[in-house]
Amino acid sequence: MTGAEIMAVVGFFVMISGVLWGIWWRIEGKVKEARDESNIRADAAVNLAAMARSDLADYKLHAAETFATKAGMQEQTSQLLRAIESVGSRIDGLHERLDRVFERPPARRAG
Repeated sequence: MTGAEIMAVVGFFVMISGVLWGIWWRIEGKVKEARDESNIRADAAVNLAAMARSDLADYKLHAAETFATKAGMQEQTSQLLRAIESVGSRIDGLHERLDRVFERPPARRAG
């Protein structure tokens, strides 16, 4: 083999390795772009989830303040007070019955 043939073979391998390096470099660039884009989308999704969580907490607080304290609570309170009043009147009635039992003089039997 002559020097020119060796140089041609070496040049051919250098050219092939350069083409392969160029292809690899482009693939690496595309992978990096895809990775960066997916990181951006993941950050946006995390921010959106945090915002949704905050909005849900605010709505829960609003619902608890608005719906649980107005008419429903008044109705429940009035029902509870009526029940307590009913129990109180029953206790008063029982107290009066006991007073009547103890007020009567015991009947004496002649024997």
